[in-house]
Amino acid sequence: QVDPRVTMKFSGPLESQRLSLLLEMAISREAQMWKAHVPKIQPNQDVAISPRQRDEVIQWLAKLKYQFHLYPETLALAISLLDRFLAAVKARPKYLNCIAISCFFLAAKTIEEDERIPVLKVLARDSFCGCSPAEIRRMEKIILDKLNWDLHMATPLDFLHIFHAVAVSSRPQLLALLPTASPSQHVAALTRQLLHCMACFQLLQFKGSMLALAIVSLELEKLLPDWLALIIELLQKAQMDSSQLIHCRELVAHHLSTAQPSLLPNSVYVYSPLQQSLVTCNRGALQRQPSSVPGPGFCQDNGRPEAPVTATAALCPRLPGPAGACKPGPAKRKVEEMEVDDFYDGIKRLYNEELAPEAAALESAGSACGADVSRQEGSVSPCPPLQPVSVM
Repeated sequence: QVDPRVTMKFSGPLESQRLSLLLEMAISREAQMWKAHVPKIQPNQDVAISPRQRDEVIQWLAKLKYQFHLYPETLALAISLLDRFLAAVKARPKYLNCIAISCFFLAAKTIEEDERIPVLKVLARDSFCGCSPAEIRRMEKIILDKLNWDLHMATPLDFLHIFHAVAVSSRPQLLALLPTASPSQHVAALTRQLLHCMACFQLLQFKGSMLALAIVSLELEKLLPDWLALIIELLQKAQMDSSQLIHCRELVAHHLSTAQPSLLPNSVYVYSPLQQSLVTCNRGALQRQPSSVPGPGFCQDNGRPEAPVTATAALCPRLPGPAGACKPGPAKRKVEEMEVDDFYDGIKRLYNEELAPEAAALESAGSACGADVSRQEGSVSPCPPLQPVSVM
């Protein structure tokens, strides 16, 4: 692994020679280990890992990186190990979470200091990976055997550090043009872009060095008038094809642009009523079916990242139940039949000063099935969906 702080300790020709040596070693290491791996869309999702599943699990690892406060180098190595293993083995989607968390743990033990390495039991529990520590250990052994116990590989982040150091060393005026206060902060901003691109399966067709140079070139184009001359120098040192770099730049620019929020300001929304009535079953809880919204999310109870799942969220239809399973709630009294004292009782219920008779009846019965949420007091109904419309 390349530490960018080491490359900045030298000045003049010695620094240039050291950077050239680091780049040459990284290129040689990449040529030995890199293998093109682009997941293909299979008609049967249970047979092979799809591109979307691969991207989702990497986004999940990115959340784990922030949760356990690990280095970006750890995440970059974990992604590289995952892609390298998937290129050598045809794995089923049901093993993807275990493979990903095992690569993440191997990368942490390779990069992090001993006191920062997560405890395996804690990692398995807090990551919600669905694997036991013993299963993660067995998967680690399988990954190490397939990778010949060689985890020291040149990641795209290593090339990003080298290319950025070469640019700063050969163009000292770049320091005054950086959008951030220091070169380290500028590298951190580029690192976030790189890790975001590593979660895109369309960019797997390019080597890590090509991906890093594409991101650096897009940034230098904004800062330096003679950025093209510097990129040509880096192309020659890295022995890359210029046509592939142009293609990679186009895909990276498109991917980074689509990553920005697409919602335009001052959008106009229209109310769209729900097509289906919500029902409450089993102690008033809204029933939901598994959700089809892909990608890892956060738990509603503790905010921790969940393992990626593929499911669909839909409201449950009104299903016939067994006799006596659900009892209808008591009917509401009409407003016109209420007396003066009832209005005061309604005000008390509004400020939770007195429990409503209907709520007390529901709480004692323990279930209220078959009644609309909109017709029950104390039920919570989600906001109706809002849809943006274009204004001519």
